[in-house]
Amino acid sequence: MLKWIKSKLTKFREKIRTGIDTSLQDNHDYYPCKLPDNIGFLSNTILKLFFSGIKVAKGQTLNLNNLKNEGIVVYVNKYKSYFRYLFYYTRYKQDGLPFPQIGFDYNVFIWQPVSRILKIFSYHLDHLIHNWTLPDPYQKGLIRRELLNGRSAILSLVEQKGFHRRFIKAKTDPIQYLINMQKSIDRPIFLVPQLMFFNKKPHRSMPNLIELLFGPKENPGRIRRMIILFRNPGRVFVEMSEPVNLKSFLELEENQERSIEYQALALRRSLLSQMNRHYQSITGPVLKSREEMKESILIKERLQNFMEHHSKARNIPIQKVQKQASDFLDEIAANYNMLIIKIASSLITWVLNTMFEGFTVNEDGLHRVKNMSQKGPIIFIPCHKSHIDYLILSYLLYHNNMPCPHVAAGKNLSFWPMGSLFRGGGAFFIRRTFKGAVLYSKVFAEYIFHLLAEGFNVEFFIEGGRSRTGKLILPKLGLLSILLNAYKDGACEDLIFAPIFIGYDRVLEESSYLHEVEGKEKQPESLMQIIKARKFLKKRCGRIYIQFHEPFSFKTLLDQYGTPIEDMSSKEFNILCRNMGHRIINGINRVSVVTPHALVAAAIMNCAKKSFTFEHLMTHVDTCMSYLLSQKAKQTDTLLFDHINTVEQVLNSYVQRKFIEPITKDTDTRLTHTLFKVNENKRQNLEYYKNNCISFFIPGAITALSILVKDAFQFSASDLHDDYKFLQYFFKYEFAYDVDKTPEHYVRKNIKAFIDDAILMPHPTLPDTYNLTSIGFRKLQLLSRFLKTYFESYWIVLNYFMQYPQNSIKPKDRLKKIEAIGNRMYKKKELERKEALSAINFKNGVEFFTTNGVKGSDDNEKIVFYADAIHKYLNCL
Repeated sequence: MLKWIKSKLTKFREKIRTGIDTSLQDNHDYYPCKLPDNIGFLSNTILKLFFSGIKVAKGQTLNLNNLKNEGIVVYVNKYKSYFRYLFYYTRYKQDGLPFPQIGFDYNVFIWQPVSRILKIFSYHLDHLIHNWTLPDPYQKGLIRRELLNGRSAILSLVEQKGFHRRFIKAKTDPIQYLINMQKSIDRPIFLVPQLMFFNKKPHRSMPNLIELLFGPKENPGRIRRMIILFRNPGRVFVEMSEPVNLKSFLELEENQERSIEYQALALRRSLLSQMNRHYQSITGPVLKSREEMKESILIKERLQNFMEHHSKARNIPIQKVQKQASDFLDEIAANYNMLIIKIASSLITWVLNTMFEGFTVNEDGLHRVKNMSQKGPIIFIPCHKSHIDYLILSYLLYHNNMPCPHVAAGKNLSFWPMGSLFRGGGAFFIRRTFKGAVLYSKVFAEYIFHLLAEGFNVEFFIEGGRSRTGKLILPKLGLLSILLNAYKDGACEDLIFAPIFIGYDRVLEESSYLHEVEGKEKQPESLMQIIKARKFLKKRCGRIYIQFHEPFSFKTLLDQYGTPIEDMSSKEFNILCRNMGHRIINGINRVSVVTPHALVAAAIMNCAKKSFTFEHLMTHVDTCMSYLLSQKAKQTDTLLFDHINTVEQVLNSYVQRKFIEPITKDTDTRLTHTLFKVNENKRQNLEYYKNNCISFFIPGAITALSILVKDAFQFSASDLHDDYKFLQYFFKYEFAYDVDKTPEHYVRKNIKAFIDDAILMPHPTLPDTYNLTSIGFRKLQLLSRFLKTYFESYWIVLNYFMQYPQNSIKPKDRLKKIEAIGNRMYKKKELERKEALSAINFKNGVEFFTTNGVKGSDDNEKIVFYADAIHKYLNCL
């Protein structure tokens, strides 16, 4: 028998030597680590069906073909997995992307075509007979040759016997092999980390029995993987991390002149770190129990020292102080629960489908935020127009494979039973004021430090509460200061700030906002309010608009700032905090979406006459849209594609809601010749929607008014600077301004916009001089009227100070007196706009005048100064 086998092998060798089987001799690529271009119809069909439910984000794979054109693509897995290798091979091939055919240290026999299996066996047997070893694809140059020929590969960073194979048996390390190859070629090798998620729930600090028996969620065993894939394949998805250019990596200063062993170790560590950060950006940090969280905060040395000092200073037993701190944590802390989040997701889906027509999101902005989340905790800072804001943002992140953030919510929302549900969704509760609560303040700061140190994303509303006027409220800096202090104390390496705009065609709380703007008391949140809210389910509220500003790194910002945060004085830190607040508010303003409802409301409210036609309204809309385009403001697609029909639809909506009333009835259903007037009792509603887009118009309104007040058809740009500075300062409690931009910049920018819209014409001979056109005069009046409501509100406040000496009225009664004065002035027709009777405008007016030396009727000189200024500007409006 042995003689027969020996004779057969001798004949086989003779065939190779004589060239009978030339294909086997000339093409030494018969290795089990390589999958051919086609594995056969049956195998391909089985794998396609098997992997069909797994999702791959198209946006993340768009760049793969570009990488292939520029260099060599090598996919990187954290764990060695034939399941993942076959998936990437099948799906990427199906999608026309570079697909991995070479598997570093993989042996894929079963999925090879039968003919190729025979050739692999024959080639390996022949090599064994000739050399007494099996062929090595590294030494034989197969991998290098295939990669240079444009094929892609896959390698794994972690495997069971990886250390034993590389360091004890001294086998070839794939990463060292690629580094050597990169040093010998000019084309870059791109290492593209791939992550496959079978579950996006965060890890628990203690694994459960299922994880011990069937593998962790990150890398489940075969049985658990198959159960997930067959029961719910839609849960499995793939994320692609940022590609690493190996050529650029080796050119880094810290990697030059280093041994190849060091370079391979550094590269492996860097890739693992990047993939771990990416994994955590999807699942969130390890989730500890509430008791474990409390203990880790309460035993911190910093808090312990503070409690000891507080105990001695207040002469309170230390045990009582510790009990208070524990109770404060119970009052504050979230109780993150994935089951509640999952149920809430289903409920919100139903609400969105019932009440809204969907939502518009800038996917690119969301993708940038997602990428930045790998560098540090994300601080989501949306504007606050509705209670739906925090629900919709968490919902959006959850459905785009990001963890729901911990959301700062007012203590007023902790009522039973919603408080427990909100805590389960990630809400932590904060008091409206920390005044006198020294220990509470410290415990809250330590809780924030804990969240950042653990890597949790945080969401808070920098306005402090929902905007009742429609425009952004100036920043409240308390929580922002706590976050920056936590960073200063070393809670995390970086903070990523993401300003976000969330807007609505129609706001649910419209009537309650009107109630509060008129000076009436806010109704506290309660279970009864939740029950009553079911009536809103019958309303259709249009679309929701979500826009992400470019996220920015606080660490990078500090590098530009110059002074390290640790070396800042208290005053410098406060200035930094204030500038950050305005930077965030301006970021939100810049990405705000101008909705049709906001634009039409602005055009209606700025009409000079009390009645208007559709045609007249359209001229106002066109002027506003032209200005918005010059400011590169984001407008809805419906406005850009067919603004005439869109305006008509909004006008019909406002008629149905009785915001406006037709005076004459036109037989034409398109309202072309109908005459309309505003319902006086609904002016505050329209004012709210007008204010949704007012931030874009304020620079233009101030510039327009600065021109009109000159009362001349010819002027120079420098003539406008003083008025612009005064008006910007006068309304500093109403509107946020970019701290990096000067009034001169705004004047220059708006003059250019006015020239483009034929409002102004440059003088043919005089430099920096402009002529106002006749049509331009009317357009400037339209733009400047955005300020009229605020002038009238401040005039009411100034009238109060004219009549009452300082301290003659208690602060809590002052607003009531101002409202009474305003109502009297409106009845006497000293005011044109009923919406000027706004308690919020009154508060801002009081703040401005009291900080500028007007505190009562005794301050006659300053009262006269501001009265003259208000009259001067109102006469132009």
